[in-house]
Amino acid sequence: MAQSLNPLVAGLRSSAIRDLLALTRAPGVLSLAGGLPAPDTFPADRIAEVAARLLRTDPAAALQYGPTEGEPRLRAWVAAYEGARGGDAVDPERVIMTAGSQQALDLLARTLCTPGDPVVVEEPAYLGGLQALSAAGARLEPVATDADGLDVGALADRLAGGLRPVAVYTVATFQNPTGAVLARARREQLAGLARRYGFTVIEDDPYAEIRFGPATTPPVPPVRAFDDGEHVVTLGSFSKTVAPGLRVGWAVLPAALAGPVARLKQAADLQTGSLGQAVVADLVADEAWWAAHLDDVRAGYARRARALVTALAEVFGERLRVGTPRGGMFLWGRFVDGTATAPLLTAAAARGVAFVPGAEFFVGAPDPATLRLSFATLGPDDLAEAARRLGRAHRDLAERSTGQLAGSRSASS
Repeated sequence: MAQSLNPLVAGLRSSAIRDLLALTRAPGVLSLAGGLPAPDTFPADRIAEVAARLLRTDPAAALQYGPTEGEPRLRAWVAAYEGARGGDAVDPERVIMTAGSQQALDLLARTLCTPGDPVVVEEPAYLGGLQALSAAGARLEPVATDADGLDVGALADRLAGGLRPVAVYTVATFQNPTGAVLARARREQLAGLARRYGFTVIEDDPYAEIRFGPATTPPVPPVRAFDDGEHVVTLGSFSKTVAPGLRVGWAVLPAALAGPVARLKQAADLQTGSLGQAVVADLVADEAWWAAHLDDVRAGYARRARALVTALAEVFGERLRVGTPRGGMFLWGRFVDGTATAPLLTAAAARGVAFVPGAEFFVGAPDPATLRLSFATLGPDDLAEAARRLGRAHRDLAERSTGQLAGSRSASS
């Protein structure tokens, strides 16, 4: 007899990006698909040195069970970091360390949502966010984005029309997939709407430190900076700045959510790994090293971004429009000649290059001419070659379409 599954689990769609990993592991394939951090940004030698010292000097602390809420030193560091970003004091008791920010999102979705509850999401949106919210039974309500991020004015109209979400989920800074940055005025308006209508803003912020502007340009404050402390959750992660394999992230929570989320995490996994937290706590405690490391990470990704933008312009000209990335790991593109990117992916795979069709990031009606390209993993030379392969695939698809059209006309005459 077939096993009976929870309908929420049975109905989950797989991540197209995860499904593409098998293709991208094939020999010779250049992947612009997954947002995998570049291995050359991982401070492997430093991690090895720190881990060896911790295991030698205090193995019990590094290998024993620890508090569900997280390693106290690291929670204190996150509280100070987030307080400085938001211009307010953050109590470490409001910080919970998680297995990457993805776990924090899952815990929040299950804490805030009961099946059928509406949650507003960006359109297009981060696939992992859609999965976590759907697994909790949320009814996803998409609101469009533009170059300045979530259209908060459109959200205000929906709220005035009667929509009552339990949460709004946004990747406000260097959004995945579009790379957009939610404008400061919109952040302030979003926090105000949360207070007025009583919903929680889930601000997923894993790319905040990967910014490409001049060092003297201050970053936009998080949405939490405009809140009263009760309506915004900020999620962060060391996956993009240290290494994703350590699985260390965090959530800064309103006081009313800290206890419930901690209890749910305790039921899920007891705690985030002690060794990974201890290593990260040691890394960030060295302020000079940490600052220099972040500068290197930013510079490396900025070079990659420039390389891909330049190569795409050379290959496609005006046929493919992409934004100029200000940070993060992604380019969002749209073919103005009407090229559908789902069949283009098949042609691209045959040419040894992969990307993600934009339709995968939509809850509502997708734009079939869009695609997401990640510049994070490959080096500049491989990014240029990936763009050339994508250009060849585009020509292959156009020639195939022309041939099919000619054959159809011949058959009908």
